[in-house]
Amino acid sequence: MSDPNCLSDYDPSGIGTINGNLFGLPFDAETANLWVIGVPWEVTVSYGAGTAQGPARILEASPQLDLYDYDYPEGWKRGIYMQPTDASIAAQSHQYRSQAARIIEWLEQGNSLGDSPDLSAVLAEINQACQAMNHWLERSCLDAMAAGKQVAVLGGDHSSPLGYLRALAQGHREFGILHFDAHADLREAYEGFDYSHASIMFNALKIPQISKLVQVGIRDTCEAEMDLVQASNGRVVSFSDPQIKGDRYRGKPWATTCAEIIAHLPHQVYVSFDVDGLDPKLCPNTGTPVPGGLELAETFFLLRELVNSGRRIIGFDVCETGDGEWDGNVAARITYKLSNLMHLSQDREFLT
Repeated sequence: MSDPNCLSDYDPSGIGTINGNLFGLPFDAETANLWVIGVPWEVTVSYGAGTAQGPARILEASPQLDLYDYDYPEGWKRGIYMQPTDASIAAQSHQYRSQAARIIEWLEQGNSLGDSPDLSAVLAEINQACQAMNHWLERSCLDAMAAGKQVAVLGGDHSSPLGYLRALAQGHREFGILHFDAHADLREAYEGFDYSHASIMFNALKIPQISKLVQVGIRDTCEAEMDLVQASNGRVVSFSDPQIKGDRYRGKPWATTCAEIIAHLPHQVYVSFDVDGLDPKLCPNTGTPVPGGLELAETFFLLRELVNSGRRIIGFDVCETGDGEWDGNVAARITYKLSNLMHLSQDREFLT
């Protein structure tokens, strides 16, 4: 539990205050149990831009939320603190995004990078910059964990949390990923970018401590990605949106499907939540919206059942939040729910 002194004059039923912290909570780096790191990064986005503003939009919208959570009414007392966003990360994202756009445009015209030595050099520079960002996040997460803190990451595009996954791997012998997304994100160096937003799970699978990747809501993927799933010998399991919808139309309860999803996951679970896994009406300004998808209540039910199964959430990210007020509102609710469920899963484990 957080230091109660910071709560002495705080009214959780009062007006949400804009104090620079998520949800207007009164915690700081010392008193909060959970540190949230914003990663305003979208260098490799290949469709719509704006996700670099996602952390700011979530922060801006968050004081509008009421704090009572039906799953964990006093979860907010564990403490949430969002670190100030590193302005240099945002500046680098803007700089390299404009250069990446040149490469994407060249490739979309049917050209090859081999035909442009200049662009090949730009690509190498971008890959190096993305690698440096991953190292920065890994160090930041390791510092937080060394201070006894839980960590969450707010992207940015979906390439953002790779450094966090690498940090978690240093403290866990095995864990699985529950991945909400419209896309499989299993492309190898998509468009030449080693750390593309479309390659996050391909890169995550290079981490040996990640024993399972369970994907939910996938509906926009390519043949090579499906071949990788089939060749993974069960390490990657995909519950596609067409499969989920088809089962529902035939009368299969969502609770049954959730039990099947959870059965594939190990005891320790990381949740990677790309908001484009939802119906686009919920986050319309996300980078690569796709028709179909999950309702927010469906994802919360699955996460609730995950915790009820006795599994432990060890961390999470919320990525691809678009540059819009409503997008920030929805993503703030996802962030708050995941924060409370992560704390609940760990508190239950401690008590048992």
